Amino acid sequence: MRTNYILIDFENVQPEAIELIPPEQFKVIVFVGAHQHKLPFEIAAALQKFGNRAEYVRISGHGRNALDFHITFYLGQLTSSDPAGFFHILSKDTGFDPLIEHLRGKKILIDRVDNIVKIPQIRVSNCKSSSEQADIVLVRLRQLKSSKPRTLKTLSSTIASLFQRKLSEDEVAEIVQHLLNTHQLEITGTRVSYSLTSPES
Repeated sequence: MRTNYILIDFENVQPEAIELIPPEQFKVIVFVGAHQHKLPFEIAAALQKFGNRAEYVRISGHGRNALDFHITFYLGQLTSSDPAGFFHILSKDTGFDPLIEHLRGKKILIDRVDNIVKIPQIRVSNCKSSSEQADIVLVRLRQLKSSKPRTLKTLSSTIASLFQRKLSEDEVAEIVQHLLNTHQLEITGTRVSYSLTSPES
């Protein structure tokens, strides 16, 4: 099973809903700034269930973007040791986005979110309806940009993989039908074309 890594920019985001993260699929690294001397009890308690799959990195130095550089360094180590992993930077800092685009070009699975519940794998484990599942698929398709699946077979495989292959063929087909009904894509024969609407602000 693919390992997901969450790198938390704690200077930028104090996360909620850590309890929704499945420890068996995720590793969490919390990057704490030099001026941050206290960690909320709720966060520390929620991370205890991860055991050695969670760690803290305290930044000893000061300076603009010091914490961001630490995250980038650790990200480089992780992508080198586990190139098949999925990496999630939890931060509101858009300065990470050019790096993310570069890594995606290297076929690294990576995203930046500002809320834990926006991580697709966590949304996957907490949604049941085909409508909610289709919303998750749309997020993934937008991330793929020009490399979206172009056939019904590869689209179905992409959806199945996103949901850890826990959905039946009928459930995958229901998601595809929902995307068709909402005019997010068209299928001609076995070929798929897209007209994805922009996400709501």
